[in-house]
Amino acid sequence: MARAIRIEKTGGPEVLKFAEVEVPKPDKGQALVRVEAAGVNFIDIYQRSGMYKLEMPFTVGQEGAGTVEAVGPGVTEVRAGQRVAWTSVMGSYATQALVPAARLVAVPDGVSSKAAAAVMLQGMTAHYLTHDTFALRSGHDCLIHAAAGGVGLLFCQMARKLGARVIGTAGSAEKAQLARKAGANEVIEYLTADFEAEVKRLTDGKGVHVVYDSVGKDTFDKSLKSLRLRGMLVLFGASSGPVPVFDLQRLAAGGETAGLQRQGGDDGEGVVRLEEVAILGAEAARREQPAEGEPCAGHAARATAARTTSAPWPLSLRRRRAAVACRMV
Repeated sequence: MARAIRIEKTGGPEVLKFAEVEVPKPDKGQALVRVEAAGVNFIDIYQRSGMYKLEMPFTVGQEGAGTVEAVGPGVTEVRAGQRVAWTSVMGSYATQALVPAARLVAVPDGVSSKAAAAVMLQGMTAHYLTHDTFALRSGHDCLIHAAAGGVGLLFCQMARKLGARVIGTAGSAEKAQLARKAGANEVIEYLTADFEAEVKRLTDGKGVHVVYDSVGKDTFDKSLKSLRLRGMLVLFGASSGPVPVFDLQRLAAGGETAGLQRQGGDDGEGVVRLEEVAILGAEAARREQPAEGEPCAGHAARATAARTTSAPWPLSLRRRRAAVACRMV
């Protein structure tokens, strides 16, 4: 029997249930993977809470890493015994998972399964934000919210490597220090300072070329006001709640117009080599541990929702992309 964390109804962490299920058999094009670590992400909360609708019941988690145990007919991408990682496939909060072989990425030697699971989704997110949605380069000023979060820490490293000036926001002095160590030039502690005013001060009143916002409702308006002319606001999450319906005519009041871009595409778009993100994420994969006796999945879910974590969090059961960009034109 396999073990899994499943839900039968939407709700808080209390709906996460430990269950024993039949070990699945790989069909054509599939691989059965022994899960060694599963990534814990905000999208898991959206799905569990019902913000994103899924058919019930289901096994939680859509990011993981482990070792291939068996492959189905016609599979040539991977072989039994190979270490792999994946993202955007449901069912990773389990001891075994069925994954389309075409979605599996080989884990390089020297990269642990925990690091690989922690950086697949958030590493690729940071990569497409910095390289594609708004391609950063030397001379760009950018603002990244939640700079000490999973995407944030990886983003800071990539953005600095590309030559951009990185301004981050964080909720505490401890998280601000983590963001600085990851490469942020400036960090604004948003609980004690107005990030819009600080951004204007740091850019001599011009604003930044781009804001990357995963917070949503609480930051959207001030993020928009932090842009310079022809800047871009990239909304790629909603940890504080969804942004209310936005009337584009609001922008016309200031003599500006806006365009919307939807980022994402088919399954192949945005795939990057794991080596590009795993090395950057290896240090970030160190984690807080659950309290004695607390189920790992429940602890991880509560800590993620409360934003007390500071990096991608891999979940191990062995212990029991789309973005919307708004450009000021």
